[in-house]
Amino acid sequence: MSCELPEFEIDALSPAKEIVAYEYLWTKFPTVKKISDFFRKHNHISPSLLTDVLGVNSETLLELRQKLDRLYSFDCFTALFFRDFEYPNRLREAEHPVEVLYSRGNLDLLSSKSVSIVGARNASSAGIKRAAKLARMMVENDFTVMSGLAAGIDKVAHQAAIEAGGQTIAVLGTSLDEYYPKENRILQDRIIKDFLVVSQVPFYQSKNIPFKQKRWFFPERNKTMSALSEATIIVEAGETSGTLTQARAALKQGRKLFILDSCFNSGLDWPDRFLKKGAIKVVDGSEIVETLGYESRG
Repeated sequence: MSCELPEFEIDALSPAKEIVAYEYLWTKFPTVKKISDFFRKHNHISPSLLTDVLGVNSETLLELRQKLDRLYSFDCFTALFFRDFEYPNRLREAEHPVEVLYSRGNLDLLSSKSVSIVGARNASSAGIKRAAKLARMMVENDFTVMSGLAAGIDKVAHQAAIEAGGQTIAVLGTSLDEYYPKENRILQDRIIKDFLVVSQVPFYQSKNIPFKQKRWFFPERNKTMSALSEATIIVEAGETSGTLTQARAALKQGRKLFILDSCFNSGLDWPDRFLKKGAIKVVDGSEIVETLGYESRG
């Protein structure tokens, strides 16, 4: 897909300079917690000031800048920094807030009222139907549908929202230059063109760590998705599903957590565990609209 955003100027105050510095810091603080704690300790000052604190020389950063530009040209995306006015307040409430959120598409969608519809990658036919029905219902009630662009429930939620004439946001577990799974490439490009795709995954770090380490970006993605949305709706999930990471994060972050009634008939333990912790059982979807509508009016 071609890039349509203007190329950044490389000067003392440029976003490109800050992105390069941020990507470098990931090589020194290579987990979400470590880099978040580092920025919090330094009161979220700019990445370039922090590389100065560490004594990183300009040649090192220039070399990294050239590598990054070959990976994904700087004119292809935008970046929201923690101190930016446009940075979503919802995300600041996360336990380990993302310092830089990369994006392509319509950033205005981040300020819309949104719900996450998530669930199993290997979804059942019944689960797929339920996800599509929920997405349409959320669109009818003026909610933006957010999901993780994975196979199964996520894909259906995005597609149903688009088909219903609504808005959708994809929160990736990979860097912006990747398509995962590859069969979602057309859908991902469509969301970039007409809606919004965001990612917290650093480009350089993602390309230079073993595949097994990259998988940890996915549960972190779920935490971010929970923080960005007003509520999380679980359609179906296994006992070890990454979706449960988002469920835990939603409750911890003070977000509503809705679980479809069908999950309680699956023979799994997790639905009852979360129900006891404050989740809401959903029978026909009206509970979601009523709960969130009441809170919006309040």
